Amino acid sequence: MITNETWGHVRDVLAEAKGITWDGCHKIYVLMDEQWMEQMAGFDYDVLPVPEDTASEALDILCGWYEQSCSLKFITAVRTVEGDANKGFTDLIPQGADEDEVDHPEDPEDEEN
Repeated sequence: MITNETWGHVRDVLAEAKGITWDGCHKIYVLMDEQWMEQMAGFDYDVLPVPEDTASEALDILCGWYEQSCSLKFITAVRTVEGDANKGFTDLIPQGADEDEVDHPEDPEDEEN
């Protein structure tokens, strides 16, 4: 099950992200640097920039993509790591994390107030 705490962590990562992208089926990526922005565009993904101070808006988009994705869905942050590309992948929401239906998360900042 995916908790509001998990979605809050995704939102925190989005605050540092350069962009987001989705394959239209189940692969959702949070792009942490310009190299990944260019690489995913080169793979013919539609890349959406995440301007500064727009993490909440980006989270809304990710939630929509996640809800529309097939059962293999996941959200992974990717960053460039020189010398070992595999170290640049961080699961934010791994495949199979939501065996139950997921509701749209509440804004974690709202829970604090």
